[in-house]
Amino acid sequence: MDDFIAAIALVLVFEGIMPFISPHGWRSAMEQAGRLPDKTLRIIGFCSMLAGVLILFMSR
Repeated sequence: MDDFIAAIALVLVFEGIMPFISPHGWRSAMEQAGRLPDKTLRIIGFCSMLAGVLILFMSR
């Protein structure tokens, strides 16, 4: 359970870095992402999840 809480905390830290460092750039990137088709977003999400699982698997 402690590892899960630590993982959630790290996600929040990483998610907050870009809006903190460059709010304008982050907003622009989110506007562009909002214009992408659903299929493209799903592929990006799947690749991100797959990369996370592979990194987790390799680190254990």
